[in-house]
Amino acid sequence: MDTVRFATIGTSGICEQFCQALAEAPGAELVGTYSRDLARARSFGERFGARLFFDDLDVLAACDEVDAVYVASPNGAHASQALRMIEAGKHVLVEKAFAANEREARGVFEAARAAGVVALEAVRSLHVPSFARIEHVVAEDLGQVRKATMRFSKVTSRMARLLAGERLNIFDPALAGGALMDIGVYCVEPAVALFGRPAEVRAFSVTTPVPGSAPDDPCPVIDLAGEALLDYGDKIVSLSYGKTSDDVIGSQVEGERGTLVWDAISCPVNLRLHEPEGGGQVFRMGEAQLRPVETSVPEKDMVCEIEDFAAAVRGEREALERRDRFERVTLDSLYVMDRIRMQAGVRFPADLA
Repeated sequence: MDTVRFATIGTSGICEQFCQALAEAPGAELVGTYSRDLARARSFGERFGARLFFDDLDVLAACDEVDAVYVASPNGAHASQALRMIEAGKHVLVEKAFAANEREARGVFEAARAAGVVALEAVRSLHVPSFARIEHVVAEDLGQVRKATMRFSKVTSRMARLLAGERLNIFDPALAGGALMDIGVYCVEPAVALFGRPAEVRAFSVTTPVPGSAPDDPCPVIDLAGEALLDYGDKIVSLSYGKTSDDVIGSQVEGERGTLVWDAISCPVNLRLHEPEGGGQVFRMGEAQLRPVETSVPEKDMVCEIEDFAAAVRGEREALERRDRFERVTLDSLYVMDRIRMQAGVRFPADLA
C-alpha cells in the first residue's frame, strides 16, 4: 500500500500529539477516531481531518477503510484492544507501555505474526535519530561500558488529587498505571535497547495505597517513584524515575574510554561526549571537557516511529528487521518492569490471570 490509513483509539494528550505528527508523516494519514462517546470521537477527529468516527470497537475493527490502529487507551486495555484489531487483520501501533506485563505482550506479538500484521510499541525515544547516534557512540567510542544511568522524573499536578483521596486512571492498578508504567518505561526501554535483558533486577519503590480499594482488593498499592539496578555481569545500569518531583540531571553511559551524556531521555537531545585525557589519571571533574555530538530531532518527534511502523506495514525489509528487534526490546523491558513491580508489591489484574 502507498499510504497507511490510521484510526486512533483514545483522545488523550499523547493521542493529540500523535495526530499532529501523523499529519507530517509521509505515507500515512488519519482517517478515523474512536472514543466510547461518539460525539467526543467526532469532536477530536475533526480537528485533525478524520472522516470516520467510532464508538464501537467491533465496527472499527470491521472497517475496510482502516489499515492500522494506534492504541492510546489506558495501559490495562492495550493488549485486549490490540488483539481485537489484529483478529480483524489490522496492524497495531500500541502506545507505551505496550501491555500490562510480559505475558500479555507476548500474546499480542504471537497473534500479530500468526495474522501476518505488524505490531509495534510506540516508544518514540527509540526511533529518533538521536537514539541511533547514542547507539553508535556507545558501540564505537566508549570502550567497555561499566556503568550507565537512565533518569526521568516529572512532577504531576495529579499528585495532590491522589493524596486527597481521588482514584485516578494514571495511578490505578486496575488500568496498569503507576510511575513505572508511565514514566519509568522511558528509562527501562533505552537501557534494554542498548544492553539487552539483564541477569538480575533489584528495585526499591515509593508506593501508596490506592484510594477506594476494598479490604479484599488484590491490587491495593500503586507506585509513585522508584530506583532500580540492572545487573549485566560486566556492567550495572541504574534507573531513576518518578512522578513526585522533577529530575534535572541528564542520563549517561560510562565506558572505559569515555562517557556519553544527554538530556531529556523521553526524546534525547544535547548529546555530549567526555574523553578523559592523560590515560585515565586522576583529574578534577570540574576540568572535564564535554564535546558536543552532532545529531538532530524533528520538532514532532513521533513522526519517526510512524515512519518506521508504516515502512514495516509496507513490508520493507529493513523496517521489518527493526520491528523484530523492537519486539524483543518490548518483551525484555516488560520483563524488567514486571520484576520491579513484584519487588514493590504492585500487582495488576493481568498478573493474576
